[in-house]
Amino acid sequence: MNVFKKRRRSVWLLTLLFTLVTGFANAVDIMPPSDVREGMRGVAKTVVQGDTIEEFDVNVLGVLQQRGPSGDLILVKVSGPVIEKTGGIAQGMSGSPVYIDGKLVGAIGYGWGFADGTVGMVTPIGDMLKLWALPDKAAHDEAPSVEPPLIPMGTPLMAAGFTPESLQYLTQKLAPFGLQPQATAGAGNYDAAPHALQPGSAVAVTLVTGDLKLGAIGTVTYADENRIVAFGHPFLKRGELDYFMHNSYIFTVVPSVNSAFKIGSIGSEIGKIYQDRGAGIAGIEGRAPKAVAMQVNVTDRDTQTDRAANVRMVEDHDLTPILAATTAYDLVKKTIDRGGRGTVKLSYEFLPQDTSLPTFKRDNMYYSSKSVSERSVDELYNVLEALAKNPFQKYALRGINLSLSLTEDKEVAEIIDAKARPGIVSPGDIIYVNVKLRPYRGEVVSKTLAFTVPADQPLGPMTLEVRGGGVVPLPYLIQKQQLNLTDEIIDRLRKYKDFRDFLNKLQKEDKNNELIVEILEDNVSMVPDEKSAGHHAQLQEPAKETLPDYLHKGKKTDADTLAGGDEDEKAKTRVTMPYIIKGDGQFEFEVVAPNDRRRRDAVKEIMAQLREKVTENDAEADNDQENKDANKEPQADKRPAKDKK
Repeated sequence: MNVFKKRRRSVWLLTLLFTLVTGFANAVDIMPPSDVREGMRGVAKTVVQGDTIEEFDVNVLGVLQQRGPSGDLILVKVSGPVIEKTGGIAQGMSGSPVYIDGKLVGAIGYGWGFADGTVGMVTPIGDMLKLWALPDKAAHDEAPSVEPPLIPMGTPLMAAGFTPESLQYLTQKLAPFGLQPQATAGAGNYDAAPHALQPGSAVAVTLVTGDLKLGAIGTVTYADENRIVAFGHPFLKRGELDYFMHNSYIFTVVPSVNSAFKIGSIGSEIGKIYQDRGAGIAGIEGRAPKAVAMQVNVTDRDTQTDRAANVRMVEDHDLTPILAATTAYDLVKKTIDRGGRGTVKLSYEFLPQDTSLPTFKRDNMYYSSKSVSERSVDELYNVLEALAKNPFQKYALRGINLSLSLTEDKEVAEIIDAKARPGIVSPGDIIYVNVKLRPYRGEVVSKTLAFTVPADQPLGPMTLEVRGGGVVPLPYLIQKQQLNLTDEIIDRLRKYKDFRDFLNKLQKEDKNNELIVEILEDNVSMVPDEKSAGHHAQLQEPAKETLPDYLHKGKKTDADTLAGGDEDEKAKTRVTMPYIIKGDGQFEFEVVAPNDRRRRDAVKEIMAQLREKVTENDAEADNDQENKDANKEPQADKRPAKDKK
């Protein structure tokens, strides 16, 4: 049955491809590689300024069989006034249609390494038209198999609205993709309205649009009604996808030692690119791609400046984290208008395309002594990447809302002392932990937390840790160093039951501005106090006091959990603070059965009563002696008179 289905699908694909090519042939003649001969001459079309399509000469040098990612490639040499102006085949010319004897042969797609820039390779149009025949949900292609020194013509990535610092940040993040962003501008009235595409037109494959724009410029090879093929080589070779498709107005061609490149605008949005494969890209006009809408709000508390940005970006597990982080980084830079240190408070939410999945919400606080702008977006990037690459299920996004508040002040407080009571407890008992904090250049403040000993806590020694949310307990750090555990290894050791468990734990990850009390695991060796530096946690006996309101237990609400239980919260108490918490300390407790504790408490009470009775008796004895002394009659002085003088 499966074999039959596969055969039926193959016949369907061949029929569809034949229909497409036949219909295309009725519009313009094509020349297959088998008909191309050395010495043939033709022309190619492209835009080097504005939106005017110009021609340059093409001379066939030969046909290289099965040298391209999709089949044959045609080796050509180009010339003419356009080439003299550009200094050779420039980046952005990829996709330029090549005609011989009026027949469309294909698209300029590749250069020839170590040449003079006038030698290139043409991707046959037949291979490009196959993109139209691909069914939905097609698998991604393998990496290009082009042999060196054959290289795809570069695709200039135009960036509009980004600060120079943001471009540097973006360049670092996009380095693995081989993309080099270049600053560009808008083209005014041209960008305001859509323009029909035709062979030779400039086209932009766009990753971000809105208040910021980021897209790659190439050339349309062929257009049939509302469909186009372009580039003649892959952009990122992502297979079936959703990119934005925009017009592009070419400002100029910039000469370069490596390769000249076109500078152009990211103009009006006109459709979507839905295939990105070895032979090129395919797009359709009038269709909107699936996208992630992102809204960013930034406040500089020092200057009372507020700014906002709205963009739409491609939904891609590799690209979305980069594009979202860069968008936020750019707005932070524009708002605070400075570099250097500072504190940032951030809150964000991710809205999934699948509304049956929960919205992801989180907030945190960071301080950086070097670059608060970069620190502001690190968590956003890391969480987006973790969600995009989780091993359980796809968490495709439709929206991101992000708010950031920044100041140059160092909003950090350090734990300088902590006390806990009582020292002997039973499962279910409440331990009150009083913590003293010293804010940076501020007065010491106190905070009391209530920690409930788990009902299933084993009897015997128990170590309680008080720390800042971003602080790794000293025993863990020592064990990590002893075992030579990297962060990558630790991440790999983390286990999750399912996607809900993963999402729940990711959302409830400790925050830097939380004060946390929790039990340290038994298998973690402790460091003796005499080898520790700084202040040590101390135990004290119970004392009567009025508890703050936040210590009184209330009913758990839906906001306390995220669709997946609360097992990890049973042995942890956390309180959000207005500053980042540094430092930690440990307490040693003895957990006993309730009956044993009651007996110990009774003995302790009897001993206290005895001490009180002894004290009372001593006091009475002292009073009696004082009374006796006071009631004694004075004795006459029997000394001789001469001695009295």
